[in-house]
Amino acid sequence: MRSNFFRTLIILCLSIILAPAQAQDASDIVPKPQQVIQLKQKPVEVDHETVIYYDSPYAVQASYLKDLLQAQTGLALRVQPLQKGKKQKDAIILQHAPEAANKKEMYVLESGNGTVSIKAQDVNGIVYGIQTLLQLVPLENEKDFKVDAVKILDYPTFAYRGMHLDVVRHFFPLEFVKKYIDYLAFHKFNNFHWHLTDDQGWRIEIKSYPKLNSISSWRDSTLIGHFKSEPARYDPTRYGGYYTQDDVKEVIQYAKVRGINIIPEIDIPGHSRATIAAYPEFSTHPDTTWNVAYTWGMYNRQNNVLAPRPETFEFLKTVFGEVADLFPSPYIHIGGDETSKLWWKASPQAQEFIKKHNLKDEKGLQTYFIEQVSDYLKAKNKKVIGWHEILEGDLDTSAVVMNWADDKNGAAAAMRKHPVIMTPGKPLYFDHYQSQNPNDSLAIHGYNPLDAVYNYNPMPTALRGKPEARFILGAQGNVWTEYMGSPAKVEYMVFPRMTALSEVLWSNPQNKNYQDFLRRLEETVIPRYKRWGATYFKDYRDWTIDKARQ
Repeated sequence: MRSNFFRTLIILCLSIILAPAQAQDASDIVPKPQQVIQLKQKPVEVDHETVIYYDSPYAVQASYLKDLLQAQTGLALRVQPLQKGKKQKDAIILQHAPEAANKKEMYVLESGNGTVSIKAQDVNGIVYGIQTLLQLVPLENEKDFKVDAVKILDYPTFAYRGMHLDVVRHFFPLEFVKKYIDYLAFHKFNNFHWHLTDDQGWRIEIKSYPKLNSISSWRDSTLIGHFKSEPARYDPTRYGGYYTQDDVKEVIQYAKVRGINIIPEIDIPGHSRATIAAYPEFSTHPDTTWNVAYTWGMYNRQNNVLAPRPETFEFLKTVFGEVADLFPSPYIHIGGDETSKLWWKASPQAQEFIKKHNLKDEKGLQTYFIEQVSDYLKAKNKKVIGWHEILEGDLDTSAVVMNWADDKNGAAAAMRKHPVIMTPGKPLYFDHYQSQNPNDSLAIHGYNPLDAVYNYNPMPTALRGKPEARFILGAQGNVWTEYMGSPAKVEYMVFPRMTALSEVLWSNPQNKNYQDFLRRLEETVIPRYKRWGATYFKDYRDWTIDKARQ
């Protein structure tokens, strides 16, 4: 009798140990899907005999899924082309199905009766379906596991969903840039804004003007502490680096697999101190020796503008031509912000140029620069994106405005029929503090806690219900790195705010619920931060907008 009891107990324990790991709950997915339907079918068991099948447009994504599943669960699945007309069992299928997924970037994920299928009409839709599937799979090594019987119909609310990274103020290794792109892919972003040039360095190889890399990519010292601190202190270590064009091609290909477009930014006509350090002939004082800037906050403090000379415009045409040939992105970002007019006002040559070209004033000169580069890029079938200051003069409406000011500015640009990307300093600058703890890690200024990010709506109130609302493309989180000297600090500043922004841009705003978001963040995403080895801000529950008001 006793031996039968122990035999039964052993069999029961073994059955529990050997049973496939239970499915993760679809109600925990981040960003929240548009629609989740629980099916009355058996969960799908995935084990070493399961095969990943794919339609021909998604061969690369099938291998991507294989690698991600193996990294997450330890299970290595076979990958094979899908044969039309043949029923598949014990399968994960990536299907090209525009009739089922009838929107751009949409996916339909269905799991039940032995098969998991992801249907889409484009690579992005397949990638997003893959990211959702990974959230239905255990986050630990398993010999087999179950995927719940479910149907998910999902697509983004906003077409443009971006994250920015400044690699000028601090330079990051290629491997971290790829890791950052992986973070974007998980969160279903589709644009990576790569800020490559500024006063403090030039971070991309330009073959036509090699001194941009031998001189402009390096500074003699770097500010220690906040730029407003007195007295200013500096680390005298030579600092810099740049990405070769082969590096850039590698990153572009890496991002392409993950459905992410890379938008490079070459900042002109201000923020050009690194440029004139190498080529003083492009400055308003060509007889001056300039240094690459080693402090932050240059606006109206130090000369950093390009002069309107023939050789300057030839330089811009050549450089932007090289960049346009390198990046497949339909958009190139040309900066255009914080262009101090002091140096043009003090320059007889600039004043003569303004007069000769019948420009109204220095704002007109800024617009002239933007228009010249826009024309160079149009010849390369590219469109420009610029910070909202590009609208200080009259500008062609083909230019996309990236608005870092308030909603009023964004609405005004849309009313002028410019496509607009919303990226207001409050709350989408992730270089701002996420707490008001005086012992928190150094940031530039301001306070953008997690709930402020989550509760943001990219659609300005003034545009809601108006035809011009269609010009709001979406939004972007910005990561300026003056006070982010390491990948770990970048992660600390973006997580979990990046996760909140992903839901702002992807999910139906009517379904947003901050407390439910916090639950899903803690159930689903924070375990992934830990799995990735990423740092993150842990006191997000303690710091809110309401606490600031108190």
